[in-house]
Amino acid sequence: MSFALIIGASGDIGGACAKRLAAQGWSLYLHYDQHEAPVTALVAELTTAYPKQDFLKVQYDLTDEMHLDQLTDQLFSVDAVIFAAGMTYYHLFQETTVPELTTLMQVHLLTPMVLLTKLQAKLSVSGHGRIIFIGSVYGGSGSAMEVAYSTVKGAQSAFVRAYAKEVASLGITVNVVAPGAVATKMNKMFDAPALAAVQAEIPAGRFAAPADISYYVASLCSQEAAYLTGQTLYVTGGWLR
Repeated sequence: MSFALIIGASGDIGGACAKRLAAQGWSLYLHYDQHEAPVTALVAELTTAYPKQDFLKVQYDLTDEMHLDQLTDQLFSVDAVIFAAGMTYYHLFQETTVPELTTLMQVHLLTPMVLLTKLQAKLSVSGHGRIIFIGSVYGGSGSAMEVAYSTVKGAQSAFVRAYAKEVASLGITVNVVAPGAVATKMNKMFDAPALAAVQAEIPAGRFAAPADISYYVASLCSQEAAYLTGQTLYVTGGWLR
């Protein structure tokens, strides 16, 4: 039985990835920090639908990169890791604070990198380990008002390009799935006219649904995806990239 760890399973994209992978036979570790209720509901839903698979909750604060053994000690075999946790700050870069920069670095980059140093041995056991970051089109194109967020998302792609070269001989692939505009709770900070203006710029004519993104995540998790590594896959409906 294959096990995937989904970091940020309480979010819209993380939850969609969990549902798609569970339908494909994966057992799952479902990570959350403060939002336990949606993960509890997800565990109940998936356990009912797939009683022969395991669905386990794991809690950890991603702003703490120093005590990750508290998380990894709860994990047995790990065949895939999906980093789907996300957050941003929306304002001019001149207004950005050091605590904001630190939090963005920890959540999107530093803690995931440290976690992978602890999980690499487990990911190599099967000969087809999978690591996937949920990035952003802004990591490639950049965005005003989200300069720091764009920076850490770009850094994810740089990390993936380099790390993929170290672990390819172990059968581990490392990739980024970089969405454009997705209909998630993260966009509730914007009003309807602002969202409509973005949608008008998307050639596909709509925001992505979380399920649109989970399709590519699940595809990269398959054993057949062994020859694609070190890449950033932009899933944007033709927008920006």
